[in-house]
Amino acid sequence: MRKICVIGNSVAASRTEEESPLAGWGQYLGEFLGPDCDIRNYARDAMTLRDYFTGRFAALLTLVGPGDLVLVAFGHVEQRINQLNRYHGPREYKEYLRLYVEALRAEGAVPVLVTPAARCVFDARGAVVDSHDGYARLTLEAAAETGCPVVDMNAATTGLLTELGPTRARGLFRWLDPGEHPAHPKGIVDASHFNHEGAREAARLVAAGLAAVPGLPPGLVDVQSLAPGQLPPVQPEFTVQQPQLALTSPPVTSAAPAVTSPSFGEPVGAARKLTGTAPEGADYVLLFEEGEYLGGTRTDGDGGWQWRRAVRWPAGRHKVTAVALVGPGVSTAAETEFEVVDRLAAPEVIGPRKGAWSGPRPRFSGTAARGTDKVMVLEQGRLIAEAPVQDDGSWRVTHPHDWRPGTYEVEFVAVFSAIHSPPARLELRVHGVPEDSWLHTSMSARASCGPDCAHYPALPAW
Repeated sequence: MRKICVIGNSVAASRTEEESPLAGWGQYLGEFLGPDCDIRNYARDAMTLRDYFTGRFAALLTLVGPGDLVLVAFGHVEQRINQLNRYHGPREYKEYLRLYVEALRAEGAVPVLVTPAARCVFDARGAVVDSHDGYARLTLEAAAETGCPVVDMNAATTGLLTELGPTRARGLFRWLDPGEHPAHPKGIVDASHFNHEGAREAARLVAAGLAAVPGLPPGLVDVQSLAPGQLPPVQPEFTVQQPQLALTSPPVTSAAPAVTSPSFGEPVGAARKLTGTAPEGADYVLLFEEGEYLGGTRTDGDGGWQWRRAVRWPAGRHKVTAVALVGPGVSTAAETEFEVVDRLAAPEVIGPRKGAWSGPRPRFSGTAARGTDKVMVLEQGRLIAEAPVQDDGSWRVTHPHDWRPGTYEVEFVAVFSAIHSPPARLELRVHGVPEDSWLHTSMSARASCGPDCAHYPALPAW
C-alpha cells in the first residue's frame, strides 16, 4: 500500500471522541482516497514549520520511502508577528518549505504543499478576509520555486465560505452557543478549527485538489466520493423573528444585561468578542447597533454569555445595545461603547539615536501609538525581541546577546491584537573589535573556555 502522510498543525490534526465537536481535516481524508492508500496523520497541535522540522520531522523521514505522498500543511500561525515562538518572517517561512521539499525528495517521497484553510472571518461587504496575512501566497511561491505540487486549500475554503456567507459559515467551525454541546456548556468562539462537518468538507476539498494535480499516481483519489456533503443551515441567531421589537417592547424586568468585556471605551481589535451576564431568567441576548440587529446568543446556566460577529467590526467608535429575552418578554436595554482599531502607526525609535554608535548589547527604546500592546524587534526579517508598551506609550528592551561589530538594519513593528504596523527602520552601528583583528586571530590556535575565561586576559570581550 502507498503511504499518504499528513504533517501540519491543529487544523489538520485527528481528534478523539472526547474532543468532539473539534475535528481535523486529516482524519477524514481517507474517505476520499483510493483503497490502496494507507493514511497516516502526523499533524499535531501547536506545530509551526520550525517546530516540526527540528522535532518530529526526522521520525517521518525514517518512515517514508519511494512513492509515498507527504502533505505539508502549515501557514496557519506562522504569520503571527506578535508571538516570538510562532512567527516566521516570509523568507524564513519559504526557506523551511524548501528544506521540507528537498528532504522528502531525498527519501524518494513526493511532497505536496497545502495552503492554510481560510478562517470564518468576513468583512463588512461579506467577503472572506485573508487572516493569514499573505502566507498562503508564500506557500504558492515556494511551490513554484521548488517545482513542488500544491493544493490551494486557502482558495478552495475561501470559495466555500463565500458561498455560505456570514450567516451560515460558522456552522462548519467549533463555534457554539452555550448549551449547544456538552463539551462546551458556556459556548466557544473558534473561527479557526473545524467541527466534524467542516473537517469533512475541508478534507473533500484537499482530495479534489489532489485529483487536479498532474503526475500523481492514478487511483489516488476516489473521484466518485467528491460530491459535496450537506452544508450548514442559517445559524439560529439569524432566524430570530422581528428582533427589532425587543427595542420597543415594554420591559418585564428593570434588570439589564451587562457587558463585562470589552470595558466601556476600550480600544479593541476588529474581531473582538463581547462577553457579559444576563438578568435572572434570561435565556437569550440580542445585540443591536443604531437600531440594526447584529445577532444574538443563548446564555449559559449562570446567566453568562459570549458573542462574536463573523463579520469584522469596521474601524471607529461603536455603541452596542444589548437586550435579554426573559420568558415571553424582554429586559431593560443596556449600552456599551468601544473603539475598533484596524491599523497602527509605526513606532518611533528614540534609542539608539540615528547615527550613534552602540556597544555590543544594544538597548532599544521609543514610543508607540495609543492602543499598542508591544513593539516587536526584527533583524534580517527574524524576530529577536519584544518590548511591552507602558501606559505612557513608552517601550524599551535590551537585547540579551552580544552583537558582532558592524552595521545592521533593525526593524520595529507595533502590534495590537492581530493588527501590526508597517516597520520603522534603524541603521544600527555596533562598535567593537572586528572578528578578523589580530586581537582575535592571534588566539585562534586554542579554543576559548568561554566569555569568562581567565586564561587569556588579552582576549577582547567585544
